[in-house]
Amino acid sequence: MAHKTNAARILDQNKIAYELKEYVSDESDLSAFNVARKIGLPVEQVYKTLVARGDKTGIIVACIQGDQELNLKSLAALSKNKKVDLVPLKEIQPLTGYIRGGVSPLGLKKNYPVFIQVDILKLEKVAVSAGMRGLQLFLQPGDLIAVTGAQTGIISS
Repeated sequence: MAHKTNAARILDQNKIAYELKEYVSDESDLSAFNVARKIGLPVEQVYKTLVARGDKTGIIVACIQGDQELNLKSLAALSKNKKVDLVPLKEIQPLTGYIRGGVSPLGLKKNYPVFIQVDILKLEKVAVSAGMRGLQLFLQPGDLIAVTGAQTGIISS
């Protein structure tokens, strides 16, 4: 039986339908490609959560398709920053409460602004980390956007 994480509890509180999918996490390969293979979804439906720092807004969170790269210039424009950089790995856990490979856009330590690649709206269901390695949440993109209060835009390439 999969663990209930803070991310799952938030979905429960908001009465949002989701599915928890457990898989064996591989410390040496935390890539979205590997996760997609293990949970049986195309990598385009597996969204990775990245943590960045804007020069004006401070910490922001970006969710993009697992097979894409974050476009920092586009994220800066969408988030009303001049410059955005990914935060160093050592800052991920203190900022989010999550470990690398287990960062969820839900249940973060603080209520950071979330930005999601607009292509998510073309999909029927997506997977995001449930807040721990080896556990993914499957849910509808609209529900993810609603519960995170995310803004959508072009942030990946």
